[in-house]
Amino acid sequence: MNSLIFGRPPLVFDPPTDAVQVSPRVPGAAVLEDLAPESADQAVVHAPAGAIERRYTLALVLRALKPGGRLDVMAPKIRGGARLAKELKGFGVDCKVVSKAHHKRCLATRPDALTGIEVSIKAGALRQDPESGIWTQPGLFAWDRVDPGTALLIRHLESLKGRGADFGCGYGALGRVVLAQETVSELTLIDLDRRAVEAARRNLTDPRARHLWADVRTLDSLTDLDFVVANPPFHDGGAEDRALGQAFIDRAAKSLRTGGTLWMVANRHLPYEAGLKSAFKAVRAVVEGEGYKIIEAKK
Repeated sequence: MNSLIFGRPPLVFDPPTDAVQVSPRVPGAAVLEDLAPESADQAVVHAPAGAIERRYTLALVLRALKPGGRLDVMAPKIRGGARLAKELKGFGVDCKVVSKAHHKRCLATRPDALTGIEVSIKAGALRQDPESGIWTQPGLFAWDRVDPGTALLIRHLESLKGRGADFGCGYGALGRVVLAQETVSELTLIDLDRRAVEAARRNLTDPRARHLWADVRTLDSLTDLDFVVANPPFHDGGAEDRALGQAFIDRAAKSLRTGGTLWMVANRHLPYEAGLKSAFKAVRAVVEGEGYKIIEAKK
């Protein structure tokens, strides 16, 4: 392997054109954890914002680089970029720091010896909570809790039956509740994040569960479903993007049979009602509270 690229570096930087794509959020991309130690000559990394996830990513990339390999790592200044140089120093890596386009960029050469990478790899890896038994991983949405929106949907979710899907399943908090209903014959759990799919696979071993690493927005293989449940994301790279939720709604409408039902939760300020009413025959506001709203839509 000559070079690898992790994440989505901003266009102002020039990643290698022949790089291997490595990402947990690009279906079909190479898996960072599976890269052989000291197998890459260079790496370009758009570092994650979360501190534990970022150090985990940097440690795995450094492990994959050959001694003398080139490292080009960047992040927005307010989303971890200001700490990159210090974190690399903690791994025994000195770097040159460049500021550009509201990003911090660190250019470095991997030394022969690294320090502390195994500690960071262990801290950021998939883990099982000893009390709940739930598998999860830093970097997943609400990785260490059930988020308030999902909790509200769980409390108000009514009886479901037949074949369904969980769009943006995360580690499976909502899916566990759905599969607790004996009238559900099949549930496909879908997420853009490979790590979420793996956690959900471990958390939901029910034979009725199917797990799929895919982008809901472009997925057209699910048809004639009886129901869809969803807590759509509305941020992309830290910025609010309402089109994400609308894309979930449009895909649910295409995936459901006539008479099928979408149950979704959204932040109360997000204006999804017009899109729902254009895609579904009947739309009902189930409840609003704690900054969220639960909506049921029938096709």
